[in-house]
Amino acid sequence: MAKNSESNAGKWMALLAAILGWLFDGFEMGLFPLAGGPALADLLKAQPGTPEVNQWFSVIYAVFLVGAATGGVLFGWLGDRIGRVKAMSLSIFAYAIFTGLCGFATEAWHIAVLRFIASLGMGGEWSLGVALVNELWPNKSRALTAGLIGAAANVGFMLVGFLSLSLSTFIGGVEKVMLGIGLSTGMVQSLLANGAWRFLMISGALPALLIFLVRLFVPESQKWEEEKKKGGTDHWATSDLIGVLIGCIGTIAIIYMWSPASTAHGAIKVLVTIVGLGVALVGYLYPVKRYLSRARISGNMSAEKEGSVIKMMLLGAGLAGVALLGTWGSIQWAAKWAGEMANDPKLHAKEYTQIWLAIGAIGGTMVAALMGDYVKRRTTYAILCVASLLSALYLYQFNNSYGTHFLFSVFIAGGVTASFYGFFPLYLPELFPTSVRATGQGFAFNFGRIIAAIGGLQTATLTIYFGGNFAKAGSVLAGIYVLGLVVIYFCPETKGKELPE
Repeated sequence: MAKNSESNAGKWMALLAAILGWLFDGFEMGLFPLAGGPALADLLKAQPGTPEVNQWFSVIYAVFLVGAATGGVLFGWLGDRIGRVKAMSLSIFAYAIFTGLCGFATEAWHIAVLRFIASLGMGGEWSLGVALVNELWPNKSRALTAGLIGAAANVGFMLVGFLSLSLSTFIGGVEKVMLGIGLSTGMVQSLLANGAWRFLMISGALPALLIFLVRLFVPESQKWEEEKKKGGTDHWATSDLIGVLIGCIGTIAIIYMWSPASTAHGAIKVLVTIVGLGVALVGYLYPVKRYLSRARISGNMSAEKEGSVIKMMLLGAGLAGVALLGTWGSIQWAAKWAGEMANDPKLHAKEYTQIWLAIGAIGGTMVAALMGDYVKRRTTYAILCVASLLSALYLYQFNNSYGTHFLFSVFIAGGVTASFYGFFPLYLPELFPTSVRATGQGFAFNFGRIIAAIGGLQTATLTIYFGGNFAKAGSVLAGIYVLGLVVIYFCPETKGKELPE
């Protein structure tokens, strides 16, 4: 099959591959909220919900977000240099294989390291897939495809809940199947012990199969091919990636300061956090600034356009940081909170909470993308911020037990707070020219993950501060949505405009 980027079949294959990639992204992201608690309790030999388990839970969340941020910049850079499709294949391989390896961890820090490497690929797949689909599909279709992107990720998130639920319900049948295919009794017992967290982690390797689809049938972006012919992709240099490494080290230092391994004083932690964030910002921006400088010197880019790209990257990071911190610092903890409130594994509180979060999110992402195309982009984002704040406060302030009302609240909060992930695939590509689109939107969305990682580290700290009351901690962190109303004020309106060249 010829890889003609203008063919109708090629566009549909690209969309299918991207949707499947995002679906498995959501599947991988959904694994840890369900499997993380049992996994850490098992590895740390502690009870679920103890401060040690919560702190490690928070640290591994942060490590995952930092890895995704680093991968977004790294693979975005690679996609702008060698092409969207080749780089996407590598990113899928990374997040599939290393997620599966988490199932063989024997220490808590093993999971942290493996999820960091896996998240490199996941962050890259998001930015590359968004760039590819937006460049292959016409403007009139981009709102629908953006909604499908967000919905697909949440379908994957929901599937983890059903998988975990079926394992808990039919664990005996699963054991017979495993024994029937030749696995030893000891291995089967190990895989299915403690909520079958090892089996769930290993199942995350399934997306590796998607690589074959991507490489065989998905066409390269014609816009990128044209940019390559013009020489616009020649200004990237491998040596510039040293900045990404330095930025990553800065964020890892922050995580260490707030981890259970650190004994530093609170003032030292705050100082390292501020300095580390500055180092991360400069480091992750470095490859792009070097590229823009070379492009300007060669005459391929004006000084005004160079400044505009940097400005859009910073504003985009602010928009994404608000949404991601609200999700990862607050709403993503809902399943764990539900399990602790229910305190009865037979109720499957975590699984049902994750399922209803995802069902709400599937609808919310589609609505947000279509809303962004119907009304103005900036207006849509502002509405989402207000609605997210109200829905999060409703969830945390009007629930103190697990039940029907709790699941209804989760459905509403999940739908509203996740709606940003249908909005971003529509809006972020419109901020950057083709030559830096994957890198620019990759930085914007994924540096938002750095902000979320730093803020999310405070979830466990705030929970301890409020005497173990997670609802108060989640409510405080939900206040970040107010900042989103400020950031969007400075962003451009792009509704009705073509993608910038």
